[in-house]
Amino acid sequence: MTTSASAGDAGPDTGTRWLNPDELAAWLANSAIMIRLPAALDARMQREADLTFFEYMVLSVLSEEPERTLQMSELAARTSASLSRLSHVVGRLEKRELLRRSRIPGSGRRTVAILTEAGHRVVVAAAPGHVTAVREYLIDELDGHELAALRRIGTAVAAAIDSERQLGP
Repeated sequence: MTTSASAGDAGPDTGTRWLNPDELAAWLANSAIMIRLPAALDARMQREADLTFFEYMVLSVLSEEPERTLQMSELAARTSASLSRLSHVVGRLEKRELLRRSRIPGSGRRTVAILTEAGHRVVVAAAPGHVTAVREYLIDELDGHELAALRRIGTAVAAAIDSERQLGP
């Protein structure tokens, strides 16, 4: 529930700042983007490139790195994933020989992910379809002012989430 059913029915938590109609409409529109856009990108990526959207993002981030290598913890941060989720996906990509993992010598359990040549070929082949989908579903639907606003909104929301994560559980 995001809005009060009536002014007198605020529920047990009377300190809740319920959403007004404009806030609710904005939230519902954003919720549709958060749920439907990744699903649409995922379905298209699987159909066109035999990759999930998240697998593509992992390969893409690695392809942009010098030596196509990145420490797993940094790769998780850049793909907004938990280490557990990333490890599972990296395992699948390793089986397909699209990347490999290597331990970093020294103390600790540090590991890097390394994009293979086969992985590089796959991500390069998938990139045009991904960009086309991003343009079709989002970018080309917005004008310059809306794109600037979307960037500001995304940056502000990511910063709020990141500051919450830094506080810990």
